[in-house]
Amino acid sequence: MTQGNGHSQEPISNLEYDFLTVLHNKAEAVRAYETYIEDAKAVNSQPCVDLFQKLRQSEIEQAQEIRRHLQAVMERGKM
Repeated sequence: MTQGNGHSQEPISNLEYDFLTVLHNKAEAVRAYETYIEDAKAVNSQPCVDLFQKLRQSEIEQAQEIRRHLQAVMERGKM
């Protein structure tokens, strides 16, 4: 999306798009884990609830890190 001179001909750079896409995927994963947690609760499987909660938390932490990187890229054009 950017030309050799570094000036973008698109509304966002490839790097911004990449981070936005990954962030979107993480948000969808967090939402999906909420369903999985409820499914595990429905069958009284606390070990599965615990694992899904742990995985969900990991996705949240990764999303927060990605968001920080995205903000930096949007402000500076790179890290």
